[in-house]
Amino acid sequence: MIQRIATAVVLIPLVLLLVLKAPAYLLVIVAAAVALLAIAEFLKLATYYGVQPLSQLTYIFVAIFFAFVILASSNATPLMEATSAIFGIALAAALAPFVFLTAAMRRADLPTGYPAAAASTFAFAYIAIPMALLVEIRRQPAGAIWVIYTLLAVWAGDIFAYFIGKSIGRHRMSPDISPKKTWEGAIGSIVASILVGVVWFQHAPQISAFLLRAGLIDPRSGMFGLEQPRLWPIILLSGVVNVAAQLGDLVESLIKRGAGVKDSGSILPGHGGMLDRIDAMLFAVPVVWAFRAWTLMQ
Repeated sequence: MIQRIATAVVLIPLVLLLVLKAPAYLLVIVAAAVALLAIAEFLKLATYYGVQPLSQLTYIFVAIFFAFVILASSNATPLMEATSAIFGIALAAALAPFVFLTAAMRRADLPTGYPAAAASTFAFAYIAIPMALLVEIRRQPAGAIWVIYTLLAVWAGDIFAYFIGKSIGRHRMSPDISPKKTWEGAIGSIVASILVGVVWFQHAPQISAFLLRAGLIDPRSGMFGLEQPRLWPIILLSGVVNVAAQLGDLVESLIKRGAGVKDSGSILPGHGGMLDRIDAMLFAVPVVWAFRAWTLMQ
């Protein structure tokens, strides 16, 4: 527990500073690095299922994808940026199985080809695309406010699920996949995310003004005056984000349980691997991005 807290104390300020101050290209580079580390852990997990993954090609494909993320929308309007992100990600997702299956044809052991290509394609869709969408959220108007909202909603839900589940949890949610998760913890997690989301956006103009005065954001990255979203959409969004985050955590637990391992890696003391740390975000980020893209298109 001490290691877990110490790691969080170091990482959380760094993540927030990165979200607030980092130029777009640096944010993409960091997102790509996180994605590649998580993908490396995922492909290692795949080997426990008897899959011989196309590791090097997967890393190259993901690196090229993030290079195009940097180049795609340098001077685009918010609407053009959201639209180009949709088409760019759709194109990459369509190309991924083609690239990996074509490479798998070169294997001498043909029965290993399809599982290897499937693992690489899934790794790209499961990890790289959500990390790219997180960057796209940051690039939108009020991007810093929305990214921090996503982080806080997921973190608050995770913390409350742990403590409420540990203190009053009695009914197991999915004992075969994650024995410690309870329905009481899950409900507390949803409530926590909704409360955090509502409080965050109620005070978003004041928070934005403070960050602007401190030189931590530019005006485009904050939320002011009439930009403040209505209450009920935020309540609904926060609830959906939390459910998505909990499903993301369960999905990674399923993958690890099937592989017979406790953690995806050991890069983060007290937290396990990179995939362990971002598993909930991988499902939550697309929900927030879809909401923001929809509001920009109205």
